Amino acid sequence: MAVPRIVRRPAPQPARLPADLPPLVRRVLASRGITCAEQLDHGLARLQDPFLIKDMDKAVKRLQQALVARQRIIIVGDYDADGATSTALMMLGLAALGFADVTFEVPDRFVYGYGLSPAIVDSLAWRQPQLLITVDNGISSQAGVARANALGMDVIVTDHHLPGETLPEAIAILNPNQPDCPFPAKTLAGVGVAFHLLMALRRRLRDDNWFAEQGLVEPNLADFLDLVALGTVADVVPLDDYNRILVSQGIRRIRAGNMRPGIRQLLQVAGKNHRLLNSTDLGFVLGPRLNAAGRLDDMSQGIMLLMTDAEDLALELARVLDDFNRDRRQIERQMQQEALGIVEQMSLEEADLPRGLCLFHPDWHQGVVGLVASRLKEKYHRPVIAFAPGEAGELKGSGRSIPGIHLRDVLDSIAASHPGLLDRFGGHAMAAGMTLAQDQLAAFAEAFAGQLADCDGRLFEAVLESDGEVAATDLNLYTASVLRDVLPWGQQMPEPRFDGVFFLHRQRVVAEKHLKMSVSLDGNPALAVDAIWFNADASWLQMPAVDKVHLVYRMQVNDFRGELNLQLLVDSVSPLPDMENAGKKTESGR
Repeated sequence: MAVPRIVRRPAPQPARLPADLPPLVRRVLASRGITCAEQLDHGLARLQDPFLIKDMDKAVKRLQQALVARQRIIIVGDYDADGATSTALMMLGLAALGFADVTFEVPDRFVYGYGLSPAIVDSLAWRQPQLLITVDNGISSQAGVARANALGMDVIVTDHHLPGETLPEAIAILNPNQPDCPFPAKTLAGVGVAFHLLMALRRRLRDDNWFAEQGLVEPNLADFLDLVALGTVADVVPLDDYNRILVSQGIRRIRAGNMRPGIRQLLQVAGKNHRLLNSTDLGFVLGPRLNAAGRLDDMSQGIMLLMTDAEDLALELARVLDDFNRDRRQIERQMQQEALGIVEQMSLEEADLPRGLCLFHPDWHQGVVGLVASRLKEKYHRPVIAFAPGEAGELKGSGRSIPGIHLRDVLDSIAASHPGLLDRFGGHAMAAGMTLAQDQLAAFAEAFAGQLADCDGRLFEAVLESDGEVAATDLNLYTASVLRDVLPWGQQMPEPRFDGVFFLHRQRVVAEKHLKMSVSLDGNPALAVDAIWFNADASWLQMPAVDKVHLVYRMQVNDFRGELNLQLLVDSVSPLPDMENAGKKTESGR
């Protein structure tokens, strides 16, 4: 396991942040580049004009034609949480705007693969749609769009993935990352792009007096921001200034009880209080349950969960997804053990591990390899690509990367330098998917290693970034609550993490793998707080208690039977003798 260095972030002066924020909170924000009150303004008035997105006017005009002519539209979605929320959003949003004949299709990942393929277009032809709209996919679907055009179907692509050199010949492409798109917010998730399409279409219909003429109530699209927030966080796109507006607004509505019944019931089966929801819950509680449907079965059930207005049906579907998630965990545990066995067979010391790991097992599940790659990436701090068998001798791979290694760019370089090696690929900086022939796995692994060979070696050193020590006066429920609520934390806006020396009063093992502790800064047991180390290092579970420890931790507002208290979520524990100068250094190792 990669042993991280603990590195403290610089703490610039937060000169223009609100004075009513605790000094610790202002310090944390300033260290992340947030230095003025305007950056904490998450009002919807700060959203950009959606017509700045290239081709938006074309897309809106084509949708107006479909609306007036009552044409048949099919939304072609994707099988992850971003794709599910995007699909549900478009279905609900178009219905609210007056569209009458709109259905959706999510290609079976095990049959059709990813995106708008010619095969999925052919499978939709019998329904005779005049318009296809892709959500969270389509930017690399040149062949599928060409097939749709040949069959007389127009295509509007809405996507956020990085485009290749050739774009599909769609009637409109909405993707902030396509060339010459002036829209400034380049990090939108697929659901964010879809939301901006609905905003633009509503504005045009309002300007054309559509709602008054049709006797329709103009919809408040902000009612759908719970879906936008969920898809944005679950897709792990950067929570920059712009995405924080969408996520913060969605969280605010969920906490107030204004949410889709499906989200309410998912929270209920997970045992979560919606009034205390934060971005971490979106990413690690709701996201996995929604994703489990697409990983193991059919994401249509997840989409129906998000679309239904019936609480009883939502509860039934939420329980189905929760069961899928339990099955997914069991499959993942088995696959993870097999993956660890493959690495152990390499018989290499930690320092000698290759810079990138390519792993394959003939029994692995296509829908879960991405999670295995993620777990191993965390353990070894290496980019990891895990492969499962596909159809007709193909391998389906899913990769996860580390900061500083742009995985999609690495695959692009491999494709350019080794023509024909990759059949298909796509993704982001931190996650990507690919398909290749099984007999090409060794060649791909060699090419992957070659691409990483020239990277800065320091990128492969695991680091735990800390926001420094917390004074006893700040280690309380109020500070934890302000940190939770000041903004949504996530990708490229890391949740505050601190380190310091604590007196250890009690410790006990929970569920054979977690370590529950009672700790204090001043040695007074009466002022001790609870701390828990999930999936603790096995050596600590057997170690007798020590007097003092150095903790790397996050502050959490814990809800236990309706009573709120401070709990420390521990990321790392070291006995004090190894860290006796921890409070004096800005960088330390363990």
